[in-house]
Amino acid sequence: MVRFRKPSIYKTPEELRALVRPGLLTEAALLAVRRAVRPGVTTGELDAIAERTIRDGGGIPNFQLVPGYRHTLCVSVNDEIVHGIPGDRVLQPGDIVSVDAGAEVDGWNGDSAFTMVVPGGDAPRTAARQALCDTTERSLWHGIAALATARNLHEVGAAVEDAVDETGTWGIVEDFTGHGIGRSMHEDPPVFNYRVRGAGPAVKPGLVIAIEPMVTAGTIDSSTDDDDWTVRTLDGSDAAHWEHSVAVHSGGIWVLTASDGGAAALASLGVTPVPIA
Repeated sequence: MVRFRKPSIYKTPEELRALVRPGLLTEAALLAVRRAVRPGVTTGELDAIAERTIRDGGGIPNFQLVPGYRHTLCVSVNDEIVHGIPGDRVLQPGDIVSVDAGAEVDGWNGDSAFTMVVPGGDAPRTAARQALCDTTERSLWHGIAALATARNLHEVGAAVEDAVDETGTWGIVEDFTGHGIGRSMHEDPPVFNYRVRGAGPAVKPGLVIAIEPMVTAGTIDSSTDDDDWTVRTLDGSDAAHWEHSVAVHSGGIWVLTASDGGAAALASLGVTPVPIA
């Protein structure tokens, strides 16, 4: 009998170094998109900006490598949680917009997402959407900070859940999770955004994961549109999505999809990221 060994979820130091460039290119694409978000822009125009940035940087939009998907971004608006397809939709003042992107460079992948509220619109609604955006981003950074000292991966999900619960009554989407990342954009292990039983894989050098909380202002139940991609809340409530790819190495942690490794956001949480040597 031939036995096949399951690939390790832990990367070598050389492989960790190879993940730096796709992470930075993913960040560059999202920064370019963020600068372009305004009332009147279409989600398709944002997609074109991201693709141009990635290709000009020597990368490939890795979402386009997913069978059946031909876009660089997922752009999810208002009640859309994830996987919104870019196109002719025109952004309106006060929309809450989640943008997810990834780049592949030399066979290695980056993956990241942000949410923002389009300037303008009704003040009370805009404030509520900004609170949802801020809560989701805060939960992401608490999860990343937990990774710095965690012994087991499921401690990350517990930290995300605690951060969401501290700021109000929100829903943490359970149908979608974070994931490992490396040669493929989606690898083992799953990264939960809430408490689960068991400890999960050991957190040790070589672990590379994408942490990506998805939080709603209402139900956590969702449905998928007829396009077979767009996922939206079942009750029509708003949603937000934040994500970073993070590496654990011998010196500490490093956020691959942030040029400063996450230093600015992690400082208030008592964590100092260490560059990958």
